Amino acid sequence: MRPISELIKEKPWLGWLIFFATVVIVFILGLFASSIIERRAESVFAYTPQVNHGQFEPRNEVWGENFPRQYQSYKQTADTTFESKYNGATLRDALGENPRMVVLWAGYAFSMDYNQPRGHAYAIEDIQNTLRVGAPMDEKTSIQPNTCWTCKSPDVPRLMAEHGVAEFYSGTWEMLGDQVVNHIGCADCHDAETMNLHISRPALIEAYERQGKDITQASHQEMRSLVCAQCHVEYYFNKEKIEGVPYLTFPWDDGMQVEEMEAYYDKIGFTDWTHALSRAPMLKAQHPDYEVYSTGIHAERGVSCADCHMPYKSEGGMKFTDHHIQSPLNNVANSCQVCHREETATLVKNVYDRQDKVHEIRTELEDNLVRAHVEAKNAWGLGATEDQMQDILMDIRHAQWRWDYAAAGHGNSFHNPLELSRIISSGNNKIQDARLKLARLLADLGHNQPVDYPDISTKAKAQEYIGLDMAKLNSEKEEFIKTVIPQWLEAAKEREATYPVSVN
Repeated sequence: MRPISELIKEKPWLGWLIFFATVVIVFILGLFASSIIERRAESVFAYTPQVNHGQFEPRNEVWGENFPRQYQSYKQTADTTFESKYNGATLRDALGENPRMVVLWAGYAFSMDYNQPRGHAYAIEDIQNTLRVGAPMDEKTSIQPNTCWTCKSPDVPRLMAEHGVAEFYSGTWEMLGDQVVNHIGCADCHDAETMNLHISRPALIEAYERQGKDITQASHQEMRSLVCAQCHVEYYFNKEKIEGVPYLTFPWDDGMQVEEMEAYYDKIGFTDWTHALSRAPMLKAQHPDYEVYSTGIHAERGVSCADCHMPYKSEGGMKFTDHHIQSPLNNVANSCQVCHREETATLVKNVYDRQDKVHEIRTELEDNLVRAHVEAKNAWGLGATEDQMQDILMDIRHAQWRWDYAAAGHGNSFHNPLELSRIISSGNNKIQDARLKLARLLADLGHNQPVDYPDISTKAKAQEYIGLDMAKLNSEKEEFIKTVIPQWLEAAKEREATYPVSVN
């Protein structure tokens, strides 16, 4: 083969071609090298603290100074535009969509007001606005305890550290109105020094300890679910642990299955409220998302809550957890399709198919429960005795516990549709037993005709039937929102201006 130098002598243009090709190649390589150096520098800069703050700094925007990408994505939890078939991020009046729930919760605050949950950015606003906490003003106290603040804000660990856990739980809800003002955020899940995931709420730690487990031994992947399990769980207010204190407790001592928690409640004689119509000693499920998720196929495969609700994303040279905590149905590409190769429309249909089937049998259980409460009310009116009603009321209690367990868990008809179907089906069996016993009792009491059922086709009609004066409740709430909440926010602003934050 002839040397290149001889070829260039014969064809000078070939030398120019080689020269320009070399320049182009060097230029491209330079761009690659510059990009790599820039991304490495960006990575270092992104994790260089801009401000110093303590663990109990409750303001998310302060934490966001050091982690702007995570904070900016978290701020998107304020976006309420996404709405799925059954949930979503928008404000939805659950009682308006399903007035049967008004009757099912008769005598309990949920019959007044219950909305589907919005994003974490609304945690404080929504609890301030709900009728369930009442309108505490003019020396009138709230109908709820301070314990109701527990899952709403990073101000909670701050107050627990300042005053003690039991002291935080003591008193009524309005007492801390000017103290708990920052919605769910960074300090709830992260250690300020290392940014490792950590547990900030004592109830989960205490539940582990009672089971003989050490939560500090949990793996990082387990922690990506456990930080959610601080709040997305079933719990109750234990007034026996410390006299007079509604101490937040997880009923996991005998297990985390629906029947095991029911047995725990029955054993200690716990009741959330007495039903206004049937007089049954009722249980109100909270939101047992973690318990149901733990029994599902995703948990069995090692998938954490964050894998689906907070999947990883990349910007420039940075890979980080997307803190826009939301339904995976609004982010199918980064959540579902990391593992599942089906098209988006197919995956969404798969979810809705399961939800539809669970909703169908859940609605059947709701109808039977409403009828049982009304039939029990009629039995009392005809002179039924406590002894005659005892077994019936326990059947109603256990059946509605199963319905509420299924209804209160957000997304659980997807987390484990088989388990939800089993739970609802067993609830239907129990309520049918109750209604059969009621039919026999009503006949014994001289009523051998069909029971007249109320018109509860709308929320307003259902609330009127159970005796709620909604005009008065709404008027008082409007005044509270207009006059009291601005005072709370102003007091909080003045206090937070004194919090120490140093700039590096």
